[in-house]
Amino acid sequence: MSRILIIEDEESIADLEKDYLELSDFQVQIENSGDRGLSAALAEDFDLVILDLMLPGMDGFEVCRKIREKKDIPILMVSAKKDDIDKIRGLGLGADDYMTKPFSPSELVARVKAHMSRYDRLVGSAQKTNDVVEIRGIKIDKTARRVWIDGEEKTFTTKEFDLLTFLAENPNHVYTKEELFREIWDMDSIGDIATVTVHIKKIREKIEFDTSKPQYIETIWGVGYRFKV
Repeated sequence: MSRILIIEDEESIADLEKDYLELSDFQVQIENSGDRGLSAALAEDFDLVILDLMLPGMDGFEVCRKIREKKDIPILMVSAKKDDIDKIRGLGLGADDYMTKPFSPSELVARVKAHMSRYDRLVGSAQKTNDVVEIRGIKIDKTARRVWIDGEEKTFTTKEFDLLTFLAENPNHVYTKEELFREIWDMDSIGDIATVTVHIKKIREKIEFDTSKPQYIETIWGVGYRFKV
């Protein structure tokens, strides 16, 4: 049974999320502060973390950053704050998704299932013979989920790796942000365009010599992105 950690200080919200997730056969643990949530996330094996932004002890941004330093599990950030800057900051720290309160419990469950399904498929490929993509100094080991740039290994979050791999495997094809969101996140992209933009920015910081003049991931203004070969 998959285990989910909810880090949420509003007990009524946490209990509602827990009830819906348990109805979908997930095992759920709740922590009500940032400090305890971080400790639990690092000490135990969870398959996904639902992380509130405003927490006592340590805010969600810091918790996300510290979890991402140690683990590569999906992180779903939730908050009542609707500002794009908070969403961009959360995604930039390694969160895989961002939901704005209030949201329906069924939508939360759907997103949890989508993230875990994709993560399970990708991790499950580890038993296969290594599948490697190499393009102009970039080496992507899809099986080991490792990336080297001119011989130097770089660390990528789950979604950064997925997005880079997808673009590299489909070179010279222009994809809209909506298409990329549907492909990588398995969900409708309405209201979540910033997710793709932030992840492209983070990838460029790791693979491009000069991010102002990208040599790999090119922006096609008014359309989307493509990987140049």
